Amino acid sequence: MAATNPVTTALRAAATAAVERAAPSVVRVGRHGGRGCGVVVAKDRVLTNAHNLRDRTTAVAFADGRNVQGEITAVDPDGDLAVLEVDTGEVAPIAWSDEAPVTGDVVFTAARTPGGDVRVTFGMVSGVERAFRGPRGRRVTGSLEHTAPLARGSSGSPVVDEDGRMIGLNTARLSEGLYLALPADAELRERVDALVRGESPRRLVLGVGIARADVAAKLRASVGLPERAGLLVRSVEDGSPAAQAGVVVGDLLTAAGGNELASVDDLHEALDAAREAGTLALHIVRATEELDLIVTFGDAPA
Repeated sequence: MAATNPVTTALRAAATAAVERAAPSVVRVGRHGGRGCGVVVAKDRVLTNAHNLRDRTTAVAFADGRNVQGEITAVDPDGDLAVLEVDTGEVAPIAWSDEAPVTGDVVFTAARTPGGDVRVTFGMVSGVERAFRGPRGRRVTGSLEHTAPLARGSSGSPVVDEDGRMIGLNTARLSEGLYLALPADAELRERVDALVRGESPRRLVLGVGIARADVAAKLRASVGLPERAGLLVRSVEDGSPAAQAGVVVGDLLTAAGGNELASVDDLHEALDAAREAGTLALHIVRATEELDLIVTFGDAPA
């Protein structure tokens, strides 16, 4: 008989331990086999990705075969997070890791399939501080990249260490076959705790649609206007803060909060910085005229 490979033995033992501890808290989210996965993070609370939801209510399938209707407690669409209220029964919440993963760490994933089984894979952390776009286009930074293979519909499942402790929440698939996960660090725990309490984050919304940079350049050139860096407004929502401040279609937003605008990410950062003040100074170019406007926000929408 061939000698047992100690590396294989250790990997098998680690995978078995990780599954035994983490798998019971992993659920399937969505009707008819589900759109994705989720994980029990507190009594009667399931964490998943916002993009896995389509309605205020959705089915949640547990390891014991129960299929229970859940309701959204709170949602953070820009951070691609949501918490559902659902009867979790005797399922224990998943344990969180206290250690930050680093490149080269071996990790495991536990995703529940549409049939109810748990699919376990392993890989390693291939990168940290990665970025991706949330469901509404906002840039999400600080993500964990790993090589553990995952089938479609696995977003919302946990990335765990050999002790079955969650170190990340699988969120976005890369074209190379890699997966990005939100790291289960102190910041994420605070955000999840707030969602568990029913507190959706409040972000300021300007209420404009922005044209792509190449489209903006062509449009300005087509009417004989000089090339200028900024964000071209292609639509303004009726009654929005931008509309009330006097922003109109065709305006070029060149600065916000005193900082130049080279991308939509710059505008998002300016909006986040203006949250406490409740106002945002905009510098715009309308045809060849330079204008300064003050946008005033009421209660920020959830």
